[in-house]
Parts: sequence; structure tokens; C-alpha cells
Amino acid sequence: MATNRYVGEYPVIGIRPVIDARRGPLQVRQSLEEQTMGMAHAAAKLISENLRYSNGEPVKVIIADTTIGRGAEAAKCADKFKHAGVDITLTVTPCWCYGAETMDMDPMTIKGVWGFNGTERPGAVYLACVLAGYAQKGLPAFGIYGHDVQEADDTSIPCDVQEKILRFARAAVAAATMRGKSYLQIGATCMGIAGSMVNIDFFEEYLGMRVESVDEVELLRRMNEHIYNEDEYQRALAWAKEKCKIGFDKNPEFVRKSEKEMEEAFEFVVKSMVIIKDLYQGNPNLPEGREEEAIGFNAIAGGFQGQRQWTDHFPNTDFAEALLNSSFDWEGAREPFVTATENDSLNGATMLFNKLLTNTAQIFADVRTYWSAEAVKRVTGYELEGKAKEAGGFIHLINSGAACLDACGKAVDKDGNPCIKPFWEMTEKDVDECLKATTWCAADNGYFRGGGFSSRFVTEAAMPVTMARLNIVKGVGPVLQLVEGWTVRLPDEVTDTLWKRTDYTWPCTWFTPRVGEGPFKSAYDVMNNWGANHGAISYGHIGADLITLCSILRIPVCMHNVPEDKIFRPACWNAYGMDKEGQDYRACKAYGPMYK
Repeated sequence: MATNRYVGEYPVIGIRPVIDARRGPLQVRQSLEEQTMGMAHAAAKLISENLRYSNGEPVKVIIADTTIGRGAEAAKCADKFKHAGVDITLTVTPCWCYGAETMDMDPMTIKGVWGFNGTERPGAVYLACVLAGYAQKGLPAFGIYGHDVQEADDTSIPCDVQEKILRFARAAVAAATMRGKSYLQIGATCMGIAGSMVNIDFFEEYLGMRVESVDEVELLRRMNEHIYNEDEYQRALAWAKEKCKIGFDKNPEFVRKSEKEMEEAFEFVVKSMVIIKDLYQGNPNLPEGREEEAIGFNAIAGGFQGQRQWTDHFPNTDFAEALLNSSFDWEGAREPFVTATENDSLNGATMLFNKLLTNTAQIFADVRTYWSAEAVKRVTGYELEGKAKEAGGFIHLINSGAACLDACGKAVDKDGNPCIKPFWEMTEKDVDECLKATTWCAADNGYFRGGGFSSRFVTEAAMPVTMARLNIVKGVGPVLQLVEGWTVRLPDEVTDTLWKRTDYTWPCTWFTPRVGEGPFKSAYDVMNNWGANHGAISYGHIGADLITLCSILRIPVCMHNVPEDKIFRPACWNAYGMDKEGQDYRACKAYGPMYK
């Protein structure tokens, strides 16, 4: 697997096996030691075998040295976890324990509790007791309790318990991974887009991140003063010339760039990507005397302003944005970066949520056009089929180039199904197929007077995806909306007809939602209720994981189509009313951001 590209270790999960402290002649505690420790080891095995960090390494899980029956043993466990860098704790028990004495009291750890559903000992009673204690002390904790009674000697973890443990751990690792990292804005506000007016308080108070800022002129300084690694640049340029096919130029003859200008622009955009990578993660191989620049900004996400000051004069950075967001470049398969076009930091943060939950490359797109079944029929003569027909149409997701190239759908899983997968599963064939499916067309000189290139592909495969978006609402704060659905495969002639009505040189994805109630009666309702001009699109139906993550971050979810039985939030949310959405708003407001 890859090395950790960030400063600081990845978050560690600590398992806390708690136990009935009573010993005496009947040896209550002694009789429970094996079962209690068995639960801890089973939970640790489940997590470490199923969850990975964004660099591909298994999530690290440690277990307390002993079971925890009284406050002193809880303190010993806390001391061990502090030195091991534990940010997340999962308390497990099959029995009654002393709640306030055994609970994790650290206000900064993300907490879950699994109480065994058995009849011999009251694990559920402890679970209820300690969750009440957490609620009373203002420490949100997730409660995990199986649906069916198990036998005392049953060492398996039921499927419903597995699902909750993994959902909790996955979201907690995502939340803790963001702590102490940076969002790097290169430039500033773009064309009046609200998300590019970076809200520093949001990143600091809700995500535990800092915001770093450099002007776009920093790229020019590093180019002009040769503050990059020449060997890497030459490797990148050779790879790009071999692998990145140049597409057509749609511009009228009188504004087209010359062949020489296009060649220089290609070298410029490749060099821009090399430098942006250095800004994100640093580079120890910069020329001597450039030790300050070599440090980088420890950026786990970032954005590039581009329009208009930059793109009215210099080649655009679509090449850099698209490939940074992809799971490969001249290094081969590697961990995707998160780069928001137009410096839309809220869409960048949403992409970051998606990436940390899935470890996959993300699609950045305009939520551009709703196509009804009637409009498609009128324009193309085509009758919609399948899921698009069920939703009464679909939404066109398209932007000038920040979508990951993985979104073409040419990578396949072990069964041959199109997918977007973690970089460590990407084969050379997967990478080559994605590159072959992509052409680099001359930039639209109406939008980008300085020229450049835009990636062009169409998502040909029907794949499960989730579209999400963070927005900040005055008087409420940050809210997330999400919708699960599928990419749509249209006949080629239908795609071409519809695509040519907008920019035919940009990556094209057709999306349709899973429809039901509320704002999800149709694809039109999703489009009509979407809160911003951009969306972050991830492979897979990850809405339930996003809801859990947002509850950890105290960000309410204002719009989703996740089944209610999949919603998993801290147990104390139940004390804030009977309706799930209202609970979420009230609880998030009561607790407030973790880092404020």
C-alpha cells in the first residue's frame, strides 16, 4: 500500500471490554472474562478485516490490556489509548457493568457501545444505563444492540450488529482523519459562487481542519523560478503525451490557438499539475534552497479558483483537476486527491466526505439540466426505459473537467461489472481503459480565453451512485443533502443529441434518483430541490454512511432518500423528538460543532 501522504498518523480505534466488577465467592467477574474479551477481539477482527484508510492500509485497532470493571481500570485504558493515538472508542460488553465508572469520559473521542443481546447477563441493561449517562453528560454515543437474542456461548457477530459496527467505525475514521489537515484554496472566490467564498469557521469548528490560502500566482512563481522537480515533470510530460489523447477543437477558426500555442499549453497544464501536487503534499526533491516550498500544506482537499482572472489569460487547470481527482497518473495507480473546480470548497468538502467513506475517486459536476421523459421523446424520439423511466427522467451532470476519469465506468470488478474502485484494486488494464475512454479537447475559448484542455468522456455504464452537497444556511449553519440513484446508459445517438445541446467537450454523466416520497417523487423534484449549482458524486449507495458521518460532525441532513431503518445516529438523538429529521436538527443545534 501507499505511504501516508499526510502529517500525523491515521486515527486508531480502541476497543474497551467492560465487565461486571463483582468477584466474591461466586466469581461473577471471573466467569465473564473470556466472553467479554472474546467480544473485543471479534469486533477488532471485524473492523481490521473490512475497513481501510485512504492509503489502503487496514484500519488499526487496539484493545485495552484488561477488562474494565471500575474507574481505575478505565483510567488505565484511557492512558494506553492516549499514547496510542486513539480517536475512536468502541465499548463492548455481554453483561451489567457500572456505567459511570466504566464509560469513556474523553469529550474528544468518537464513541460507540455494543451491548450483547443475551438472556444470561443483562448486556442490554448496561447499554441503556451507559447511554443514559452519556446523554446526561452531553457526550453523544452510538448504541449497538442486536435484533435477536444470542446464546451465551455464541461468539459470532450477527449481521445487523456487524452493519452498525462497521458503519460507526467507517464514519468515525472519516471524521477523525480530517482533524488537523488542511483545505488549500489556490486563489479565492470564483464568479460569485457561494461555495468558493470559503467559510473558515466551518472548516475549523465542524471538521477540525485549517484553511490554507495561496494566490494563483504561486504557480507562475514556481514555474518561472523552477521550483519543481524537473525529473518528475519530464516523466509526467512523457506519460501525458503518450496516454492522454488530444481531441477535437470546437472553437471557430478566428479564435483557435496555433499548433505551437497548443503544444505550449499542454506543457503548461502538465507542469501546473506537478506544482499543485507539491502544494498539497510537499516534495522533498525540490531544488536545493527550496526547503520552505518543499514542506507543502498538508492538504487533504483543496480547490483552484481558475475563472476568471486566471483562465482569461492562462491555460485552464482542467487537466490538473481531473487527474488529481482520479486514482492514477504518471505514478500509476495512487490515492486520489480531492480538488474542487472553481474553488467550490463546500463541494470539495462533500467530495472529501465521500472519498473518506469509500476510498474511491470522486466526480465533481454541475447539476446542470433536468431532462423529462417527454422532453427526451420530443428531442430524440427515444422512450426512456428502466430506472430513468421510473423517475420520469434524469439529470445531466457535466462540468468543464474536474470529474475523475474513473467516472467513465471502464474499470471493472472481479465479476466484470463496471465500477469505480479503490486505487489499490486498479489494474493496469483499468487505468489504460479509463485513459482510452478520455480525450482532451481544446478548451472553449469563450469560457477560457487563455486556452487549455478539458477532459471529455461519457459515463457509459449504469452504476449505483450517491450525489451529495454541503450548503451553509444563515441561521442554521451547514446542512447536507444527498440522493442515491444510478448513472444512466442511453443509446449513443440519444447521448450525442442531448450532449451537443450543451458543451460537447466536457465529461458527461446522466443520473437518475431512486424515487419515493417528499422531494424524491421524480428526478425533477431532486433537481428542483437541489441547494447549489454543484454536486459531489460517489460510486455506491453511501447515503446511510453519510448520515452517520454528519451526525458525528453535528451537521443536519436536510434531504435524503435513505430508508429509515438504515439511519444510524447517536442514541441521544432519540431524546429530541419523534421525527427523524427534526431530531437531527435539534440535536445538532444542541450539541454544536465539536471543535468550537
